[in-house]
Amino acid sequence: MSIDLSTLAEAPRVLIEVPLKPVQGTRFQPTGFPDLGAATFKSVQTNGENQAIEVDSLIVESAQSMANRLENVCWNEGAEDLEEPLQGLPYVRSTLPDGTITNSILESHRLNSPYIANSKEFEKIKEEIGFVKDQPFNRRKLAAALLKYDPSSLVHGVFLEKVGGVVRLPRMLSSFIEAHDIKVATSGGVKFDRVQPVSTEKGEEEKVKYGKAKEGFGNVPFHRDEYTGQITAYFNLDLTLLRGYGFNEAANRLLILYSLYKIQKFLQEGLRLRTACDLTTVGDVQVTQPEAFELPSLEKLKEALPESIAAVADQFVTPAVTDLQYQKK
Repeated sequence: MSIDLSTLAEAPRVLIEVPLKPVQGTRFQPTGFPDLGAATFKSVQTNGENQAIEVDSLIVESAQSMANRLENVCWNEGAEDLEEPLQGLPYVRSTLPDGTITNSILESHRLNSPYIANSKEFEKIKEEIGFVKDQPFNRRKLAAALLKYDPSSLVHGVFLEKVGGVVRLPRMLSSFIEAHDIKVATSGGVKFDRVQPVSTEKGEEEKVKYGKAKEGFGNVPFHRDEYTGQITAYFNLDLTLLRGYGFNEAANRLLILYSLYKIQKFLQEGLRLRTACDLTTVGDVQVTQPEAFELPSLEKLKEALPESIAAVADQFVTPAVTDLQYQKK
């Protein structure tokens, strides 16, 4: 049965919120940064009496990380190819001098990866992008080239600074995960050494037989901060941006279905973000805009995508996988 997207005809975007919780217990580990730790902040929420209150919040997963996670759920590691419903979608594959292979689906910067852009064959893609220095840049030409060679770069955005400083497109599908009303769950542990349980301080190296703590020897205590709170995943599909690219109806439909597939696949299979951050959905997915739109199930999207991909095949490069040979600069 065909998926009805008519409720999106005039909608500027699709906004989705999904409540999450740890699969076990109540604690979770957010994303962290070496010089910052967890990304905590204050936010304003509405309580049960419809009053605005300030609560402690944090970023569980950033927009940059979520873009990569939404790409990863489309890749079958065992087959080293796209998942079966996505077969026929173009992407770019690069072979390194030692035979190692990478591609635009797995590379964090997609087509702007140095392992892709630094190749002789990339010049063909660059030519079709149509950037000319000191001339106005036509973003539609960039969009058409991305649809032809790597539609994922259209969905998740790209900045081809190796081509030109203005050769960029924002994310059509963006996402992040936040937690609100958070509390810190402080704990710790010790790296236990059963051979040499003691460590050493500066100037006491002669007291140990094998080595110092900084070399991995001895018992090393550590502290750890986890969090509790109300977790929500947010997704934003920008339909106005998509319409601005001037694609035909078939291409627009494919990119919407592809984006919705990524969301549903992530919610079913991609929610183990870290060892101590394994999440699951709570209740139904909430489409907050447009309210009349119902998110298709993953099974329906799997059924609809092959036909939609075939309908746009004449706008793709042949073969769908573009092979490049990386050249070190």
